[in-house]
Amino acid sequence: MSQINGTNLLAIGYPQNELLGIALKVNKKRTGYNREEMMQHYAAVLKEPETYVDHKIFGKLATAIIEGVGSKVEEDRIPLKETAEEYAVYGAEHIEEGARKQMDIAVRLPVAVAGALMPDAHQGYGLPIGGVLATKNAIIPYGVGVDIGCRMALSIYDLSVDHFDLNQEFYKKTIFEQSQFGAGAGFIRHQRSDHAVLENRLFSEHDFVGKLKDKAWSQLGSSGGGNHFVEFGYLDFEQADEKLRIPKGRYLALLTHSGSRGFGATIAGHYTQLAKKMCKLPYEAQNLAYLDLNSEAGQEYWLAMNLAGDYASACHEVIHNKIAQAIGAQVLAKVENHHNFAWKEQLNGEEVIVHRKGATPAGKDVMGIIPGSMTAPGFLVRGKGEQGAINSASHGAGRQMSRTQAIKTITNEEMSTVLSDAGVVLLGAGLDEAPMAYKDIHTVMAAQTDLVDVVAKFTPKMVRMANDGSRED
Repeated sequence: MSQINGTNLLAIGYPQNELLGIALKVNKKRTGYNREEMMQHYAAVLKEPETYVDHKIFGKLATAIIEGVGSKVEEDRIPLKETAEEYAVYGAEHIEEGARKQMDIAVRLPVAVAGALMPDAHQGYGLPIGGVLATKNAIIPYGVGVDIGCRMALSIYDLSVDHFDLNQEFYKKTIFEQSQFGAGAGFIRHQRSDHAVLENRLFSEHDFVGKLKDKAWSQLGSSGGGNHFVEFGYLDFEQADEKLRIPKGRYLALLTHSGSRGFGATIAGHYTQLAKKMCKLPYEAQNLAYLDLNSEAGQEYWLAMNLAGDYASACHEVIHNKIAQAIGAQVLAKVENHHNFAWKEQLNGEEVIVHRKGATPAGKDVMGIIPGSMTAPGFLVRGKGEQGAINSASHGAGRQMSRTQAIKTITNEEMSTVLSDAGVVLLGAGLDEAPMAYKDIHTVMAAQTDLVDVVAKFTPKMVRMANDGSRED
């Protein structure tokens, strides 16, 4: 069933305010009408709402139009800037219009100082995925994202790739035994791991966070759904890297991607709703509601966000430690970076809050990992500190198909062929994560040569993901 989106309704005259939201909800309940018939009714109800008041599908929308919902600007709405802050766009020709429109709104926030859009950008909630926004003394929960502190972690082993190639069943067994996947997945009490992050004082001093400690403990060392993964692969250094103390050559490596699980998601949901109540923005900007960092709520969220980031890091540490021990490997070097977070940084001589929603920190000499897909290479990179990008880079290849579109258009046979051609063993995952659903990572990397230097290339060989269709990305 072809979906009707906000852009379609704006094109026939619906205003970009509360009324648009009511209209979109109607489409979710449609029965008996195809897309063309629905669009005809949408146009008709906008023109003559009185004739639709008793309609079983369009009645509420007609009533809202008659009552003037969205036609009056509430006096307590915080106005956006008339003139937007200019922002840099990398790989503009490959970025969808929806992401550009979201960024156009974000840089008009009264607290916005600067913005940038990374080459993997696509539409999300609030800030687009791949959006970077610097604000003055304000934090935007949806500018951070639902999966607070989601990150990449890479361990480089002393084991040869030949050992991996000759012992596939051993490595497959290790991944299954040492990782858990899916929304809500966790460990029963006697299987749980301990970590210093659970001793953070906020669990006893922060009322809201304290209620989440058992959830955090049960999910410590597990991974979410969506595009989260644990994978073995080859890491190729074309030349020695003195800073990492890694000689030129090919290494076996472990790469993981996941975040703060249900712990972070619950924090995000709570403070997003609180921000929306305290910061009433125009309809088109409501998901960018922010908290003043001088307020009690702003400080509470800041502390909770940082703890969620530490917790996400602890999850990766547990996974990497368990797998290294299970395969008997020494870790030669480890690199980790996060996205879906906010940092206090200096920009043009003043302190700002930099939100990176699906963007990698890329300050001068800062290490990061930019993955491709389950068959495309990822890259170990070192930041160049580009001010125009607010010291940022992409966090991956970025989606070119929605999950729904991927499931509808990609077949199991096509996915199997791509995996076979790439020599990748896939454990779990669905068609929504098929390699074809993502942009070309090489195109994305070519658009950010001013932002990062490539240090090494990671080639996936054994990938585990959630196979239950769950999402936490």
